[in-house]
Amino acid sequence: MSPKPHVQKYILLGSLYVSQLMPFWFLYEALPVLLRQQNMPLERIGLLPLVAIAMTFKFLWAPLIDRYSVARWGHYRFWIITFQLAVVGLTVICSSFSLESQLPLVLLTLGLMGVCCASQDIATDALALRLLAPSERGTGNAVQGAGGSLGKMIGGGGMLILLSRLGWQPSLWMLAIMLLVALLPVVLHREPPRQDINRAATITLRSYFQIFAQSCQQPGMGPWLLLLTLYAAAQNLSATMFRPLLVDQGLNVDDIGSLLGVGGTTMTLVGALVTGSVISRWGRQRSLLIATALAFIGVLLYFLPTFGFTQMPVLYAIVGTIFLALGMIATNSFTIMMDKSRPEMAGTDFTVQTSFISLGGIVAAVSSGILAQAIGYRGVFTFSALLLLLCALLITKIRILAPAHPSGTFEPN
Repeated sequence: MSPKPHVQKYILLGSLYVSQLMPFWFLYEALPVLLRQQNMPLERIGLLPLVAIAMTFKFLWAPLIDRYSVARWGHYRFWIITFQLAVVGLTVICSSFSLESQLPLVLLTLGLMGVCCASQDIATDALALRLLAPSERGTGNAVQGAGGSLGKMIGGGGMLILLSRLGWQPSLWMLAIMLLVALLPVVLHREPPRQDINRAATITLRSYFQIFAQSCQQPGMGPWLLLLTLYAAAQNLSATMFRPLLVDQGLNVDDIGSLLGVGGTTMTLVGALVTGSVISRWGRQRSLLIATALAFIGVLLYFLPTFGFTQMPVLYAIVGTIFLALGMIATNSFTIMMDKSRPEMAGTDFTVQTSFISLGGIVAAVSSGILAQAIGYRGVFTFSALLLLLCALLITKIRILAPAHPSGTFEPN
């Protein structure tokens, strides 16, 4: 394949993950800060991830996206464009509501956005898996991590800065415009027709459940799903409470936006790019263990602000360490997840794995506020560190298998 198609596919994947993660990180990072400034209790802030609960249960409709589409528009391309346009419309609608007096309507609209983002995620991951050969997955997931980091930077820290300077409605309009611009590469992309699907066949109730059973019965899948759940729980437990901790320590919106949205996201990008370039040399298992050890150190550093160490250089060092590790873990994990996905059921197999990540993350995030009220910030961070130790133990005990589907690639014409 010539270099040009390689560049085009990486630009396409990068833009998809930028646009997909901007709304999600607005919800996850910007909204909790705004609501904490309005003195919302920690228990309620911890419940905010529930509006994105569709990310956990998206596997339920993943087989339908794998099976049905408008073929002449490109199987997965059709779904990506459809759902992203829906997110743009919902963003505009949300901008018309008042955060202070119409919070239930805001949360309802954000919940619908979560459903659309989750559905788009199914199609995006499936398209990525079918575009990348096994040897390209490390680099491809580094590009995915870079795009996701940029989406996080814009949707999280960038939106915090915009909100503090422009206000609610203009900021959401800016987000909608950015989502439209990020859609251009997929609009220009021409997805080749699928040859591995019988469009005359229909999904029956029996075959529907068999799809999930076959996905979870693949070699090594059980321990791997447990590991993904624990990773997500460890990260979300501490990260969800770190944001209100910063508010309690007196940081303003601009400082938090720069710290998490710019500084942290930059280090996530560095972690993704480093791992993408060395994963073939280190191997999946060794590189994942190194990233886990670094994440453990990062969570321990979360303790420093609770003892009054809130100088900006200290906070940047804390955020830099933990976000570097998260970028490394994500790139490793997504590469292994692609290895464990069948090309003909790309959206379903990958989504089943990401749903376990979302499940662990939501349960931990919702529990974090309750735990923080009961045992304090330090107790939450201690529990998160223990979960990471368990992850490291699991990695040493289970074998991360080589690609289960080495021929699972779909090269474009």
